[in-house]
Order: sequence, then C-alpha cells, then structure tokens
Amino acid sequence: MTLLAPIPRPARNVFCVGKNYYEHSKEFHNSGFDASAGKNAIPDVPIFFTKPPSSVIGPGASIPAHLDTSNTTDYEGELAVVIGTCGRGISAENAFDHVYGYTIINDVTARHIQGLHRQWFLGKSIDGYCPMGPTLLTADAVPDVGALQLITRVNGAVRQDAMVSDLIFDIPTLIETASAGITLEAGDIIATGTPAGVGIGFNPPVYLRKGDQVSITIEPIGELSNTVD
Repeated sequence: MTLLAPIPRPARNVFCVGKNYYEHSKEFHNSGFDASAGKNAIPDVPIFFTKPPSSVIGPGASIPAHLDTSNTTDYEGELAVVIGTCGRGISAENAFDHVYGYTIINDVTARHIQGLHRQWFLGKSIDGYCPMGPTLLTADAVPDVGALQLITRVNGAVRQDAMVSDLIFDIPTLIETASAGITLEAGDIIATGTPAGVGIGFNPPVYLRKGDQVSITIEPIGELSNTVD
C-alpha cells in the first residue's frame, strides 16, 4: 500500500517562507546563494515564495534528483501549517483560529538553479521536490506549536535540530502577512522555514546523492522519510 501526502495535489501552490530561523538565515547568507533583496542576513519581513502542486510527493516516494542536472540538490526540513478556515486580512491575534493542522515538508532545492536564476521558484519547484507527510495532525492535538522539535537526518546522521519556537517570524505573523491581500483558503499550506544544517551550510557544500535517505521528524506528527533517486 502506498501512503500519499496528506494533501496529494494541493489546489494552489504551497506558500513557503525563506530565511526564517536565525542560524539558517546566517548560513544561507554566507553561502553565496542568497539573492534576496537587501542582502541582510536577518530579514526585516517574512520572505515568501511558492512551490507548485506538481512538486508534492508522499512519504516513501523517491526524490527525483536526476531531474537536477547540476547535481546540487539539497534538503530543508520544515513544519507546515494547513489552513482550515479561509480568510483575508487575518490578524496575528486570530491566526490560530484559521489553522486546521500541521504536517512536515521537505523543501528540496536545486541550489545551482536557485542561484543561477537569482530567485527561488525554479530551483525549488522541480517535480517531486516537495515531499509531504506522513500525517496531518489537527491543531487541537498541538497545545503549544512552539514546543515542537524538528530533526532532520541524512542516512541516519543528524543534520538539523531546532525548536519551532526558534522561528524569526512566528506562525501568526506568517498568516497575518500572507493574508493581508491574499485570501487564504481551506487546504492552503504554509511551510514555515528551515533551521540551520542544510547541505550548503557545509564547506564545501554537501549535496544529496542517489541512494541517500532524508528523514525529518516532528513528533507527534511522525517521520517523513524519502530516498533520493
């Protein structure tokens, strides 16, 4: 039996946030791949980009890194928020009233493509570059989302380890910012950003290779594990 992503084919692009953990923001700023405006290590406002529905795959599915001819595919473990109640102009104070639940996303990225085009969409939107799952945990099961711990392992070795409370811009701020002029709809997904420890943070960078296994754990959501093809 094949376990699909909790939302196998999102109705709209996945909302994603870049540079939203302090240490990752610094490592990305120093990597040479940062084309964001201002060249500030720590952003003044949330940085949004998107990944198309065709990038979503489920737990256990292969990450098709062979589609990245530059061989610079990297991992980014992230907590994702799923909207349950639509709204526009949502205040930070009321933001959690619009959250249905949480899942895990791997914001897989072709770094050379990301840098070459001086923006993030193409390098992050290759087919299969958004593993999601393994479950969708309802918000009522998470009394304190900041207390969730994200751990990413590559071939069993810990690469990322951070608390959601370490976000630069918290979930209410992200929802308030995104919804200021865009109606957030039920089923929309917001990936909240990745902590330090990605492949480009190493010197030299350590990219994913065929056969590597990337496993992202956020309990009690579970473990999202995918093998690189």
